[in-house]
Amino acid sequence: MTRPTPKEIKPIAQIAGVPVDDEIATRISSSIGPAFEGFAAIAGTLPFDLEPALYPIAQAAKVSK
Repeated sequence: MTRPTPKEIKPIAQIAGVPVDDEIATRISSSIGPAFEGFAAIAGTLPFDLEPALYPIAQAAKVSK
């Protein structure tokens, strides 16, 4: 997990339907970069069952006794 650069931000934003210019891509990179750096130490170490995509499934599951 590496800090995204403005060159990486621009195409991702365009795919999402939000085209940005170079200045905005740089601002986005600067604002989210610290979050990437903060999680770099544990990147790839979380168990798969903590994957956020599974949260709705876990929350909707009924508990059986």
